[in-house]
Amino acid sequence: MTSLQPLKKTLIATTIALSASQLYAAGFQLNAQSATGLGRAFAGDGVIGDNASVIARNPAAMSLFKQPALSVGFETITTDIEVKDSTYSGLGGTANADTNSVGDTSLVPNFYYIQPINDKFAWGFSAYSNFGTKTEFSDDYAGKEYGGKTDVKSLNLGLVGSYKITPAVSLGAGLDAIYGKGTFTRPDTAYSGGRDVLDIEADGWALGWNVGAMYEVNKNHRFGFDYHYSPEIEADGDVYRFNPSAPTATAIEDTVLMPLPDMAEFSGYHRLSPKYAIHYSIQFIEWSEFDTLKAEKTGNIKEYSWQDAWHYAIGGTYYMNDAWELRAGYMYDTSAQDQVRSIAVPDSDRQWLSAGFTYKPDDVSSIDFGATYLLGEDVNVTENTPNPGNPSTNVSSINGTTHANAILLGLQYSRSF
Repeated sequence: MTSLQPLKKTLIATTIALSASQLYAAGFQLNAQSATGLGRAFAGDGVIGDNASVIARNPAAMSLFKQPALSVGFETITTDIEVKDSTYSGLGGTANADTNSVGDTSLVPNFYYIQPINDKFAWGFSAYSNFGTKTEFSDDYAGKEYGGKTDVKSLNLGLVGSYKITPAVSLGAGLDAIYGKGTFTRPDTAYSGGRDVLDIEADGWALGWNVGAMYEVNKNHRFGFDYHYSPEIEADGDVYRFNPSAPTATAIEDTVLMPLPDMAEFSGYHRLSPKYAIHYSIQFIEWSEFDTLKAEKTGNIKEYSWQDAWHYAIGGTYYMNDAWELRAGYMYDTSAQDQVRSIAVPDSDRQWLSAGFTYKPDDVSSIDFGATYLLGEDVNVTENTPNPGNPSTNVSSINGTTHANAILLGLQYSRSF
């Protein structure tokens, strides 16, 4: 475990995101690295190397660049979240807990730069986001202690290098400094006596690393592998959690232990003719490491018992002419949740339907646009809050069905020098 200091008044944003409404990928992973990748559902993104954004997926692919390269862009994510056929039971009786006004729109920027040193060495810098969301249940939502507000932003600053061992084999590695900032609240209820059930506002840093490899059969066929290591984060922060035996308690400084998942990805690219190419990726996300969110003083904050997740993506590119490229892709994204589910986390297996294009106004620059429609599945959810005085009974409960879709749009400008 590695972390950066100081981490005062910190609860790393990915910790907050654990109860966020994350529907862009399994768990709280966010796919927003580039408009180019978005337009093909990130299929083959670790080895295509059509602009500098490739370093977010595989640093070894920097060996494809003979000149300095720059990419800058952004992605918008608009969520559509529905809770239906839902009933809340509490001290005041039962109430309908349906809602369809939880989603929001977020803006996620990105920046990449690659600098070749010679025909073997290259280094690069990246700034993008791996985690982030903004969701808010209304103040009058019947089951508000199961909803609340989550506003999470994160920034990944990466420094990477690559080395071309042979004409066919390249290796890469890098360090990632991750900054996160977020607000997380679960509002007051009848049983909490007017106090919020949970209230956290924090920011902080953590450190990870990644390694990658690429094998080029020839200029038209290549394969790549990338591994991202994510340590267990020790984050010092202010944590308030309602305790019925001490209803006047305030937030305390605590140390939260939060394991992040390691990720491994295999990618392939095949240009079958001057006009057509196919590409694909398989990504493994080790969410089974995330079992329980704990704090040294507060104890268990939330039980998750997540399972490992997978992404399967396939796409195609049509090289229309020197100025235009068209692309499309499909991804099947499996859920990180298993038996334990939540109204505030509409996680499910998902399908990505993606399309995009590249326009090259000249020989050294390009403009990319990508769009994805993300379709979730209906998920049945039951949650309850045990009575502290009699754990066999509940002070409140909620059950219903969640469904989450999203529209992702990306725009990017790239240039070589």
